[in-house]
Amino acid sequence: MRHILSCLILLLAAGLARAAELPPPARLQARLGPPQAISVVEPHLSVQGREVRVAYLGWPAAQLLEHWLGPQWQAPGREVELRALDGFVSRIPVERFAQYRAFIVFARQDGRAFAVDNLAQHEKQVRLAPYYLIWDNIGVPALLAEGGALWPYQVAQIALRPSSRAALLPAALAPGFEAQAALVQKFCLSCHQINGYGGDKMPLNLAARAKLIDAGTWRSWLLMPDALKPGTSMPPLPENLEQREEVARQLHDYLRALPVSE
Repeated sequence: MRHILSCLILLLAAGLARAAELPPPARLQARLGPPQAISVVEPHLSVQGREVRVAYLGWPAAQLLEHWLGPQWQAPGREVELRALDGFVSRIPVERFAQYRAFIVFARQDGRAFAVDNLAQHEKQVRLAPYYLIWDNIGVPALLAEGGALWPYQVAQIALRPSSRAALLPAALAPGFEAQAALVQKFCLSCHQINGYGGDKMPLNLAARAKLIDAGTWRSWLLMPDALKPGTSMPPLPENLEQREEVARQLHDYLRALPVSE
């Protein structure tokens, strides 16, 4: 029993066991200070080369994460898990928050409804509350190529988790798939899963499903999902992503090689 209690204390100290509901903005403001405005190119509204800028109100993600997860949250080899009300789950390596500026926002600066038309998913006036993670893609234009892959909205919980490396790069997988595993995590696993790891919005196991889909059909699902299923909420790979077709092929190769576990 003493050993179990010691382990729990260590986990709590590392922030790995904390996954509670985020408090309302008024309570966060009392702890973090007044929110600031941040303008971004809104990826859910920007399609076919047309950039739409929106200004939001919130706090630097690093400030909120330190308050919520503790001062050691940026220890290497961990991931920040952001869990949304709709089953969308983003797990983002902590190193990314040191590389790029991110913000946790709760309102639009202009007072308009805190909602967005998710054009790639054919959804109108999607509620963003309680919180929305955004990235400074004006300060770093290279982030525009990612689209909205790492922009979870309706975020209700934030927790610190171990690295996903064991799930995405198991020992039984041939070496050389590190880049593909990172791309699958970025673009697919917020909604789908790999052997039980990933989101709950559409939790089919891609490690199994990819083995049943031919290369041409897979390519269509990733590049033109609406052509296969009109009105689908599945977004295509971002329009600005370099070598989209090659990325689709590599993801298929990786998932077909990935062992399926129970």
